[in-house]
Amino acid sequence: MKLLFAALLLVSLVLSSSFVQLSFAKRVVPPPTPTPAAPAPVPPSFCDSKCEVRCSKAGVSDRCVKYCGICCRDCKCVPSGTYGNKSECPCYRDKLNSKGKPKCP
Repeated sequence: MKLLFAALLLVSLVLSSSFVQLSFAKRVVPPPTPTPAAPAPVPPSFCDSKCEVRCSKAGVSDRCVKYCGICCRDCKCVPSGTYGNKSECPCYRDKLNSKGKPKCP
């Protein structure tokens, strides 16, 4: 009986020491992957000046400037002139509102 007790005690000591070694083992963490840099935002003065020209003949110019500014910040371009020429800026041309109509003036 004493021999069995001694054997179980020895086995439990060996197992507990291996668990202690595992708990103190240094965890290897892979280095973080670099995220691509975000594109530089368009300066507000660029959009403001382009949209003022684009909306100069609009009937409701404040609404035109607002939506033109949103489209300019997203697309980083504004078509030339006061109307049309949307082929110069495909992103501006293809933006749609919730009703499926063109969002950008």
